[in-house]
Amino acid sequence: MITYTALTTLMGKDGAERLGEAMERLDPEPTGVGVFEVEDGSGLWEVGGYFIEAPDTSALDLLAAAFGAKPFVVSEIPETDWVAHVKRELAPVQAGRFFVYGSHDADQVPEGCEPLLIEAAMAFGTGHHGTTLGCLRALDRIAGEGFVGKAVADIGCGTAVLAMGAARIWPNEVLASDIDEVAVDVAKVNVAANGLDGRVRCVEAAGFDNPELTAAGPFDLIFANILKGPLIMLAPDMAANLQADGYMILSGILNEQADEIVAVYAGFGINLTHREEIGEWTSLTLRKQV
Repeated sequence: MITYTALTTLMGKDGAERLGEAMERLDPEPTGVGVFEVEDGSGLWEVGGYFIEAPDTSALDLLAAAFGAKPFVVSEIPETDWVAHVKRELAPVQAGRFFVYGSHDADQVPEGCEPLLIEAAMAFGTGHHGTTLGCLRALDRIAGEGFVGKAVADIGCGTAVLAMGAARIWPNEVLASDIDEVAVDVAKVNVAANGLDGRVRCVEAAGFDNPELTAAGPFDLIFANILKGPLIMLAPDMAANLQADGYMILSGILNEQADEIVAVYAGFGINLTHREEIGEWTSLTLRKQV
């Protein structure tokens, strides 16, 4: 079966949200509509919809003109077994001592590594994305320098791969949180699949707004692999919840955004110790002044 996408961009959040709402009233109606900020500092927002039937291109043209958006680009998506596709395309990933793999590659796990099982159906956070890979490398590096995390939090945990990495090498329980309920459920499944029940605790939270995070803090290591906007917005809370001399490992940052993030956190006495670029993405390791 062929499905369809229709995608446009325009300036401003309010207009993008109103355009998204207008798309939901189209005939044939989309099965889903998404509104996302383009994380390049341009102020542009993307609005897209998925359709089971071919969308009415004339109606899309009228909507684009009415909201001052660029013309919609309509694309066909042929039927694909995405899980099978991901299994073919996503080979295991080595990040220092960590080996991230799917169950279909269980026979490739080398001796002496720290294995992290993430199923192919849960593609974000498998370690193939430059942000996740950079964070795992940063974790491996600070551990190799002798740091031992005793109070670790993974904020915006996704699959919880970073929290599980910390739990593999250090004895204390790690907290993993996400604002999205589905992500928390996925994280719990991964924790169980890796035999880490009781070692990683998964909670739903917007930033640090959860009593379990409050009770467990302040932390000596905080992961936040999210995006530039939330990283800046959370900076005061991140600083307040980090122990003196504690580490932060941040990513979800485009290379050209990294200097701004470094400057924001330096204003809270949290300074850069290492940065790594993988493709278009940067991962930052920072440490709080004593």
